[in-house]
Amino acid sequence: MSESLTLRAPSGGAIELASPFVLAPMAGITNAAYRQLCREQAERVLGGDGAAPGLYVSEMITSRGVAERNPKTADMLRFDPGETVRSVQLYGVDPPVMAKATEILCTDFGVNHVDLNFGCPVPKVTRRGGGGVLPWKRDRLGAILRATVAAADRYGVPVTMKTRLGIDAEHLTYRDAARIAQDSGCAAIALHGRTVQQAYSGQADWSAIAELVGAVEMPVLGNGDIWEATDAVAMMAQTGCAGVVIGRGCLGRPWLFADLATAFSGGTQRALPRLGEVAAMVRRHAELLTELYGEKHGLTDLRKHMAWYFKGFGLGGELRRGLAMVSSLAELDALLARTAADQPFPTTELASPRGRQGAPRDRVTVPYGWLDSETLGDDDISDAECDVSGG
Repeated sequence: MSESLTLRAPSGGAIELASPFVLAPMAGITNAAYRQLCREQAERVLGGDGAAPGLYVSEMITSRGVAERNPKTADMLRFDPGETVRSVQLYGVDPPVMAKATEILCTDFGVNHVDLNFGCPVPKVTRRGGGGVLPWKRDRLGAILRATVAAADRYGVPVTMKTRLGIDAEHLTYRDAARIAQDSGCAAIALHGRTVQQAYSGQADWSAIAELVGAVEMPVLGNGDIWEATDAVAMMAQTGCAGVVIGRGCLGRPWLFADLATAFSGGTQRALPRLGEVAAMVRRHAELLTELYGEKHGLTDLRKHMAWYFKGFGLGGELRRGLAMVSSLAELDALLARTAADQPFPTTELASPRGRQGAPRDRVTVPYGWLDSETLGDDDISDAECDVSGG
């Protein structure tokens, strides 16, 4: 099992990662503050020198937002000073626009890695032909990948893609998608072991990840049902994948990246923070968000994380409600002071799913006639580009 990971562009530009884990892009979550918080946890174990301590991908941004220099999109492209590898997930459906956006990311924002999203299961995206159903159209997928890789490679920037098994069990796309990605010069492919129809329900199919590892020469990254560092180690051992992508498992648990760094360095220690230590992590998160957005908007953004941070701890309803409505650092300090600092971590929460789950969809909504052919041609599906993320 590899303890490091290299992502290489066709021209030879490369990113060296000290550990083979990736923080998945998550809308409303992986802003610069949360990326820094997770990276700091890995650096506690690995130190801050040498290769990057894993890869921490931004929230998804749209290619048109970048190409048209939309201020809201530009505002999402913030990086902290310690972020030596600037990693951005880009989404789009038009090859020339993707190429233009990629060039802007590399030149204007100093981006070092571009990840492409072909895994979103959200119906308002799939019904227009985007997200996780786009790989069904092999010609468009290839055109997007070739255009993006060519644009990024002029700056030695590697491009990766993330996808799912397919639309549903009868319409699988991951094998062809990986072959096309490899032929297009992608540095790696990340496979979420679920179909679009499954969304986030059921169990991820790790056997498909193992199959893909044997089918392509490029690095394959595994994604799905990694709730603990031991899951990441198990996935790599079972599938032979070159790295793992961590999404929902780190919600309210940025210290998971310390566990991952420890595990991939050969250790077995696992963080089981007491309530006081979790409170200190929440305070650090609040500071970073305040630096990023200002106190008012920063604390508003923090609210969504509270239920994840304190899941399983005994707080009481009144205190939970207060934390969920916090609006200032002073208020946050007063609320955190009321927590029982010595309360042990609720071990019942270990290895349990976090975040979105739900049930599988009866069917996936796609454009009329979408499944009749694997070719799209020059059809306009620009309506499929929106600011919804997922994978």
